[in-house]
Amino acid sequence: MDDEVVQRVFQEGGRDYFQQQPSTSTSTSSSSSILQSLPLHVSFDHGYYLLVKSIQELREKKEGLVTVGIGGPSGSGKTSLAEKVASVIGCTVIPMENYRGGTDEGTDLDSIDFDALIRNLEDLTEGKDTKIPVFDFHQKKRVGSKAIKSAMSGVVIVDGTYALHAKLRSLLDIRVAVVGGVHFSLLSKVRYDIGDSCSLDYLIDSIFPLFRKHIEPDLHHAQIRINNSFVSSFREAIYKLKCRSESPDGQSTFFLKDEAQTDNFIEMYLRPPSANEEARINDWIKVRQSGIRYYLSLGDQRIVDKNFIIRPKAEFEVGRMTLGGLLALGYNVVVSYKRASTSVNIGSLSLSLETIDTLGETFLVLRGTDRKTVGAEALRMGITGQWLTKSYLEMILERKGVPRLNTPPLVSATSVSHNQEKDIAAPKPIRTTPNLVYQLEDLAQPWTRSPTKSKMEPVLPTWHFASSDRSHGGSVGSSAFRDTMKLAPMPDSYDLDRGLLLAVQGIQFLLENKSVPVIVGIGGPSGSGKTSLAHKMANIVGCEVVSLESYFRPEQVKDFKYDDFNSLDLPLLSKNIGDIKHGRKTKIPVFNLETGSRSCFKELEISEDCGVIIFEGVYALHPEIRKSLDLWIAVVGGVHSHLISRVQRDKSRVGCFMSQNEIMMTVFPIFQQHIELHLVHAHLKIRNDFDPVLSPESSLFVLKSNKQVAYQDILNILDSVKFCSSVQNFIDIYLRLPGTPANGHIAESDCVRVRICEGRFALLIREPIREGNFIIQPKVDFDISISTVSGLLNLGYQAVAYIEASALIYQDGKILIEVDHLQDAPSPYLQIKGVNKEAVAAAGSALKLDGSYTTKSYLQIILERLPLVERSYSGIHTHQAARLQELVESIQSQSYHGNLHIHGYLESASQQRFDFYEIASEGYDLKIR
Repeated sequence: MDDEVVQRVFQEGGRDYFQQQPSTSTSTSSSSSILQSLPLHVSFDHGYYLLVKSIQELREKKEGLVTVGIGGPSGSGKTSLAEKVASVIGCTVIPMENYRGGTDEGTDLDSIDFDALIRNLEDLTEGKDTKIPVFDFHQKKRVGSKAIKSAMSGVVIVDGTYALHAKLRSLLDIRVAVVGGVHFSLLSKVRYDIGDSCSLDYLIDSIFPLFRKHIEPDLHHAQIRINNSFVSSFREAIYKLKCRSESPDGQSTFFLKDEAQTDNFIEMYLRPPSANEEARINDWIKVRQSGIRYYLSLGDQRIVDKNFIIRPKAEFEVGRMTLGGLLALGYNVVVSYKRASTSVNIGSLSLSLETIDTLGETFLVLRGTDRKTVGAEALRMGITGQWLTKSYLEMILERKGVPRLNTPPLVSATSVSHNQEKDIAAPKPIRTTPNLVYQLEDLAQPWTRSPTKSKMEPVLPTWHFASSDRSHGGSVGSSAFRDTMKLAPMPDSYDLDRGLLLAVQGIQFLLENKSVPVIVGIGGPSGSGKTSLAHKMANIVGCEVVSLESYFRPEQVKDFKYDDFNSLDLPLLSKNIGDIKHGRKTKIPVFNLETGSRSCFKELEISEDCGVIIFEGVYALHPEIRKSLDLWIAVVGGVHSHLISRVQRDKSRVGCFMSQNEIMMTVFPIFQQHIELHLVHAHLKIRNDFDPVLSPESSLFVLKSNKQVAYQDILNILDSVKFCSSVQNFIDIYLRLPGTPANGHIAESDCVRVRICEGRFALLIREPIREGNFIIQPKVDFDISISTVSGLLNLGYQAVAYIEASALIYQDGKILIEVDHLQDAPSPYLQIKGVNKEAVAAAGSALKLDGSYTTKSYLQIILERLPLVERSYSGIHTHQAARLQELVESIQSQSYHGNLHIHGYLESASQQRFDFYEIASEGYDLKIR
């Protein structure tokens, strides 16, 4: 997708504008680089994609080692970027923190042993093995070294705050700067706490005193500049169960193992200078000291649900001077305590004994990333203590009280109460907007100096009812009360991370103020991310998710009417919701999408212990459904927006500009007519900026081979307990706009790939990264209606190729093995797929496939088998043309007879409807995070 951008980045020529003396090294890395510095500012996901592509192209164009430097302030996300790239490229990452001296100040430039790092890099670029130091932060000294083999290091990434320093730049082929992340979050927090009394430069110099002098100047030398918009997220939450360790001998055997790890921490909480006496602890800043390292998190960020404490991964390392700067700005250490921890790993979980000196007690804590796994392990271990959901801070404050302020608080120039309590006069649409500059102050600030006022993180509002008048309702918990008390809509739309937090808080607010059950509806177009959001919410609150696809009526979907509201069995859905509301067991249908029929019913009962159920689907917020729901959530964006942007890009490539509105009216006519008008009434509106092509979160590792493998061999490498299999017959149609530059042949990246499988249509997002034997592709496909395919054809897309195949699929939850029988191939192809690269590679080795892999697409494989004389200009076999035309006519006929008169709808569409998308700028990449 970004080949043009990568080509623009690459230029033949010498190393950029270094003022250094040339290195005496004879390494190939000191020869000319093919990268030219350009002011390329991109999102984290886009930067990851460009960096991988740039490394791959540079490897092909130069001999020897490719060296990459990723620099930026603490908490910006540079280490996360290095790790994600390494997981794909398989390179060596050298953390600069191992080159520290024994000083207490970890961010001090003078503590970095640049000479040792330069020697290591020069050894590797000269083809020599080398040893990099290993630093122990508890002992505050180097404790050994780690051998790096030059033969194994085709690519080396230097990761560190000073990775782009002038001493290193002449040794780097690619220079990447990362800013933003929780680094900007802290600046936003401090600026909000203090108000406008201090300039941004003053705040930066106070809490990051080395940034402007020693870090920021080097970042301007980067070729790829990434602004990371990450905020603390519950998408990868940590689930904790905690109880008092009443009997030290109970679980002591776990902590006698050799692998038990002991740590000692000092944890302190800083109260803002503008805080009132009754300020919430969520407004405090937490600092954790471990040896000479300091870690910071913004407030007591957590969700408590039943016995679980749920926290985001929101901690980042800072220097000691940051703590000193916060104190100088007026923050006060109000609580401080020591925590001694002994922990062991139990599979994917961690079990800890934690002693808090101020409390004089020891606690048993079980942690993990999956709620059900943590709960099941607690039962298996027989932990019977009473679960505690209060934090150590809350326990200390209960015993000792909140320390009083010594001085009156500053008057903050910012007020949030007005916006929180303001009712919404009319429904507001969700608007997805690109990463553009809107304010003059944004233009005035360097790209490394965010956040400006317009970019500051807003304080999240709190939930409240639209009316507090209970005189007409009845007692709390009664049916009349439930019907009269309605949530007030949130005043704005939110990104996915903030939306997830607000959604869970909304559920908790309803549980506290209304009787169970709480029934949630999540609506939005196909591919917007509503299903993913529903399951993330369910994992946090521990509830069931019911898809509205379960309520399809077989007689309707046989006519391809999957996106028609009348395809839903509304009477059955209403009965199920009614049963749930009255605390009765109910039977939920199970719909088989492959056979197009209802296969069975499953019994469902919402217990008071859980009290929550989520219904998700395209029409979840339809008036006939939402009237029975307590919390309405709308989601837009995601893959849905990706297709619109993709069509806009394709159109611009052939010299035709179309607005997003025009494209949507043609490609998603049902959305415009029957879905969008319901989403604007949502209590919570969420914009999902996920891009399936760019995001490293969606990576699926694939190995492909046409070597024959026995069925029993496949069974032997899969988990027999979780094993399942299925058969799919499908047709893939490749659509391309006439005039698209193609050099006389079909490239899959120039096509929109539509799959017809079991009577349904799906858009396959396939713009993969190919690395070694692996194809790294998105793991996201999404269902589309026949009207969407017809809309693409009406926009001028032509069907240029198709592949007909049958697939035998075997999987066990970790590995999926697909045996594809292509119509025009003499032997089947086997694909091994998984999110874990090592597991996929191990499965391939177990099947003895090493040496037989290919990274070619099926389209490329089929086309290469055709003799040149039997290909048309488009590249397809001449005898396929009739079949392809038949498929196209069938699609257009089905769409027409389904009363989807697209051209007529375009001419009569009202201009006064609520638009979820707006024209922001011309060209592609309208919604970069």
